[in-house]
Amino acid sequence: MPAGERRIVSSRHLAEGPGWEASEFEYGMIIAYNSFARWMQRCMAASGMELSPLEILVLHNTNHRDREKRLNDITFLLNIEDTHTVNYALRKLLKLGLLDSEKRGKEVFYRTSEGGRELCERYRKVREECLLEPIQKGGMAGEDLREIASALRVLSGYYDQASRAASSL
Repeated sequence: MPAGERRIVSSRHLAEGPGWEASEFEYGMIIAYNSFARWMQRCMAASGMELSPLEILVLHNTNHRDREKRLNDITFLLNIEDTHTVNYALRKLLKLGLLDSEKRGKEVFYRTSEGGRELCERYRKVREECLLEPIQKGGMAGEDLREIASALRVLSGYYDQASRAASSL
């Protein structure tokens, strides 16, 4: 590290030796996740509904491509192991009238209702105005975002593999 370069890490005790870059990345992920969760909630509130970050993610995922989804589809696509939390979010969204469901055999299929689709559209408009315009004006758009997204997917694979390894200890 060049003289005078400052290390911004999540936990000094995790940044000893060769691990400081990972700790710096993890701190970036912590503040990015919390900013993203706060953003989702405030964007959704501006769209007319108070929902938790998980409920917002489940709603948007269910609305994705206007296709029915099962609980397992949603948890897989969102990379969530705890199906109970997603199931709870689905029940709440159903109760609010944002989703419709249909049971076929043992499977339940979820689809956004008309009200759910309208809410997702209002969210999209708030997102464009409040987030996408400033991102583009700030020069962080297009290919830059694609490269960051790709790196995050690769790194998430390392964290998933490490979590499996830690589970076996």
